[in-house]
Amino acid sequence: MTPHSGYASGRPGFAELFGALPVAVIVIDPDDRIAHANAFAEQLLNLSERVMRGQPLAAILPPPAADDRREGGFAYYDAEIATPHGPKIRVDFVEAAVSDHPGWRAITLHSAATTRGLAQSGGGARAASGAAAMLAHEIKNPLSGIRGAAQLLGTGELTTLIVTEVDRIAALIDRMQDFSDTRPLPIHGENIYPLLGHARRLALAGFGRGVTIEERFDPSLPDAAINRDALLQILINLLKNAVEACRAERNPRILITTAYRHGMSVAAAAGRPRTPLPIEICVTDNGPGAPADIADHLFEAFVSGRPEGQGLGLALVDKLMRDMGGIVQYAREGTPEMTTLRLLLPRATL
Repeated sequence: MTPHSGYASGRPGFAELFGALPVAVIVIDPDDRIAHANAFAEQLLNLSERVMRGQPLAAILPPPAADDRREGGFAYYDAEIATPHGPKIRVDFVEAAVSDHPGWRAITLHSAATTRGLAQSGGGARAASGAAAMLAHEIKNPLSGIRGAAQLLGTGELTTLIVTEVDRIAALIDRMQDFSDTRPLPIHGENIYPLLGHARRLALAGFGRGVTIEERFDPSLPDAAINRDALLQILINLLKNAVEACRAERNPRILITTAYRHGMSVAAAAGRPRTPLPIEICVTDNGPGAPADIADHLFEAFVSGRPEGQGLGLALVDKLMRDMGGIVQYAREGTPEMTTLRLLLPRATL
C-alpha cells in the first residue's frame, strides 16, 4: 500500500486514518515535504491542506530544536513556534516514524486550540446547557424580589449597594444564558462594512474615546454569510477588549482590517464537507497581549487576563463564530509585535 492509497486496497490510507484523529496531524514524505494535513492542522496553522501539500516542512512549520531531531522520533513539549504564514503557536510537538513506510514521518501538534476546533456539542453538553439555563432562570426570580425589597427600604448607601450588586449579578447571568442558547442563528448574505463602521462609531463614542481606531479595508470583499446581530456583538466585544488592552500604552492604537483569503477552509469533523472561510476581519491592538500561561485558553469560559475580568467575552465570541460556521483565532504577530483577533467567515452563497 502506498501512503496515499485508500479503501480500494481494503485498508484506509493516511488521509482516512489521520483525518479521524481529534488532534492536528501532518504527514511528511522522505523528501521532508508535507504530504497530508488533517482538518485540525489546517485550523491550527491557518492554511489549507491544498496550500501545504508539497511544501518543505520548514516553510510551513519550522520544527523546534531542529538539531535534536532523530530518525526514530522526536518530542518537544510546550514549544513556541513562529509559523511563517500564521501566528505563533504553543504546542507539544511530537514526530514519529511511520511503520512500514521508510522515510515517512507523522507529526502531531497538541494544543488546547486544536482540540477545541469546530467540535459540535454532544448530548452531555446540551444537557449541561439546559441545566444552566434553568438554574439562571431560577436565580433571577429571587434576585428581582431582593431588588424590589431593597428599593422599598428607601434611599441610602446600603440600599444602593444592594441594588448595584443585584444588577451586577443579573447582568452576569444574562451573559451566561447566551451560552445556553442552542437555537440555530438565522444566516444571511450581508455586506460587512456597514457593521464594521457602526461598531467603530459606537466604540469611539463610548468606551474607545481617546483611542485611535484605524481602518484598512479590502474594498472588493463579497458579502459574508453572517448573522448581523451576532457579528455586531462580536465586533463590540473585540473592540472593547482591544481598548482595555492598549489603553495604558503611550499611543493606544487599534487597527481594523479586512482581506480575502484564498484557499482557507476547514472541516467540522472527519468525513464532513469542507467549508471555505475566505472572509477575514482582524482587530489588532498595540497592547501587551495575553499572559503566556493563558494564551492557549483565551476562548474558554472564565479565563481572563485581567483581574477584574469575568472571562466570558471571548468565550461568547468563539461560540457565536462557530454558530455562524466560522472560527476566531488569537495571535501575536507583526513588527512591532501586536495582538490580533482574527475572524474567518464563509462567503455568502449566490
